[in-house]
Amino acid sequence: MVWLACAFAMLLDTQPSAMAAELTEQAPPVLFGESFDDPQLLARGWYDGSKFTISELRPYAGKGCIEYSWKSGTTNPYNSSGIRHLFDPSDRVFLRFHIRLSKGWGWTGRPYHPHLTHFMTTENGKFHGPAASHLTVYIEPCNGKLRLAAQDIQNKDQPHGLTQGPLRGGYNGQFYDSEQVLFDDEDWHCVEAMFQLNSLDLKADRPNADGIVRGWFDGKLVISRSDVVLRSTDFPKMKFNQFLLTPYFGPGLLPHEQTLWIDELAVGTKQLGPIKAR
Repeated sequence: MVWLACAFAMLLDTQPSAMAAELTEQAPPVLFGESFDDPQLLARGWYDGSKFTISELRPYAGKGCIEYSWKSGTTNPYNSSGIRHLFDPSDRVFLRFHIRLSKGWGWTGRPYHPHLTHFMTTENGKFHGPAASHLTVYIEPCNGKLRLAAQDIQNKDQPHGLTQGPLRGGYNGQFYDSEQVLFDDEDWHCVEAMFQLNSLDLKADRPNADGIVRGWFDGKLVISRSDVVLRSTDFPKMKFNQFLLTPYFGPGLLPHEQTLWIDELAVGTKQLGPIKAR
């Protein structure tokens, strides 16, 4: 029995993510969902926002959808707040939402922005900003393509340093874009994303390049990587536990007045897939 106990201890030491992955498989497939049929979001677990415009004009499904509109020369939408939602910690998360952009939607013409949705982790507090954290992952449209990205600016002083590339102008990041332009009309489209944290070799004190990043557009896989590092051994207990819906254009980047709508959003531990419009 001694050899069995030793073998089990070695398994835990060399494959610390195995049990976490097994626990994730046992987690409920939907961690939370939101149909945006009314503005009472704060009563349904959302926080850090105060104003929500629910549009009943052409929602994807149900009674309404949340509307974010920008006035010329601004950064934040004027009619709805950015907002957050906590969920049970998980080393793997899936996001699904439906999005529509206004006619004549304009892009920044830069290789960044607008920001839209994010996941953060247990290594930061519930009100920590997404721009300089131990890990923030991004799901957003960029110049018509679907972009998934990650940054860990706050780790510059950690023992193992940054995992998402060197700082440039105070920022860092790894970017995973669809090959084709996908957002090129004013119709509803389904965006899905999946992030799974890489495992860690604690004995060798190094990360394994086995994290997963995937993105789908209208049910079609358009981004797929399975060799990603999202964390170092500085954070062996890191898990995703916070979602942010925070549409934002950096100063001077908004091309003109425009609007986007979000509907039928859900976060889970398994792929949720598009829903049929009702």
